[in-house]
Amino acid sequence: MAADDPRFHGVGALVLADGRVFRGLGFGAKKTVVGEVVFNTSLSGYQEILSDPSYRGQLVCLTATEIGNVGTNAEDDESRGWGAEGLLVRGLSPVVSNYRSERSLPAYLEARGIPGLAEFDTRALTRRLREGGACMAALSSETDDIDELLALARAAAPMEGQGLATEVSAAEPYTWDRPSWSPADAPREPLAIDVHVVVVDFGVKLNILRRLRDEGAKVTVVPGDTRAEAILALRPDGVLLSNGPGDPAALTGAIANLRELLGKAPALPIFGICLGHQVLALALGGQTYKLKFGHHGGNHPIARGERVLITSQNHGFAVDLESLGERAALTDVNLFDRTVAGIRLTDRPIASVQYHPEASPGPHDGAPLLTEFVAQVRERVAPR
Repeated sequence: MAADDPRFHGVGALVLADGRVFRGLGFGAKKTVVGEVVFNTSLSGYQEILSDPSYRGQLVCLTATEIGNVGTNAEDDESRGWGAEGLLVRGLSPVVSNYRSERSLPAYLEARGIPGLAEFDTRALTRRLREGGACMAALSSETDDIDELLALARAAAPMEGQGLATEVSAAEPYTWDRPSWSPADAPREPLAIDVHVVVVDFGVKLNILRRLRDEGAKVTVVPGDTRAEAILALRPDGVLLSNGPGDPAALTGAIANLRELLGKAPALPIFGICLGHQVLALALGGQTYKLKFGHHGGNHPIARGERVLITSQNHGFAVDLESLGERAALTDVNLFDRTVAGIRLTDRPIASVQYHPEASPGPHDGAPLLTEFVAQVRERVAPR
C-alpha cells in the first residue's frame, strides 16, 4: 500500500487480551480505544452498524472483504452519536459510488471519533473469535506499540456486568415525528397518528422510531430508567422496550421499573426488541447468559411458527427459557444455535424478540412485527 494513500494515516494495530496481534493501516479518527471484539457478517449497511448504540463498548470486524464503496450520509445514521468504538475491515474501498453519499467512510469515522484498521487478515480474526469467543482488545489507528496495547487490552473490564445502556439512553424525554426515508420521486406518506407509543430508550435505533411513525403512532421516547408512574402519566396506548448495549442483568433499576409497570398496567401492550427482550425476561423473573461470540449480522434464520425469517441481529447475551417457567411461551427460535429468539405472555398483550424487525440494515422479514404491534395497540384503544 502506497505510503501517501490519502485513505490512511500510518500503521496501526489490534491486540487481543490473549496476546494475538494484528497489524494494519489506520484510518478514520487517530486514537486508541479498548472494547470487546465481535464480527458482523452483513454484506451491506456498515453505516447503520457503526451508528447502532447496541455496539457501544465493541470493536466491530466486518467479514465482507471490501467496505466503504457507498460512502455515508446523514439520513442513514441509527443514533445521534453513539455506536461502535472501532471498525476493523479487510479492504477499504478507494471509490465512493452512490448518489446519496455525502462523505467517505474515513471522513465519517473521523467526524464521529471512531478509529479504523484495514489491510489485515480479518478472516483469521473471525476464526479466532468463532473458536475462542469474543474477547477484549485494544485498537489503535495511530501506533503499533504492542506492549502498550496489550496492557490496555488486559486491563479492560469484560462485557459481563457492564450496564452500558445507561450511557447511551436519552437524558430527557422527547417526541419523534420523522417517518422512514423515501426517494423524492416515490414519496411514502406515513399513516395519520391515532395511537400513542412510549419507547423506553436503552439505546434505541432511530429506525424503530421511524417505523412506529410510519404505522401511525405518536412516538414519545423516555430515558431507560424512567419509573412506571412517569410512563403511565404520559397516557401511552402501548410501550416499546428498545435495543441497547451491554449486560441486561446490570440494569437492575430498569428491571425493577418494568416489573412495577407490569403490575400497574396488566392490559397495556408491551413489545421488546433485543436488549428490551432481555430486560422483559428478567422483569418476569427469568435469567440471561453471555453467548460465546454473539449474533451479529444480517443473515440469521429464525423459526417463527411455520415460517423461517432471515433477520438482522446484534446481541451478545441471550434469555434462558427454562428460567421463565410457565410465565412465557416460546415464539421464535434461532436456527443457528436454538437459542431463544422470541417470547410472549399467554394471558397478556406482551411479547418480545431478540432480532431487529426495524432492520436498517436489512433484511426486512421481521418488518410485519412492528406493524402488528401498532395494530394490536390500535385494537386495544378503539373505539376511542
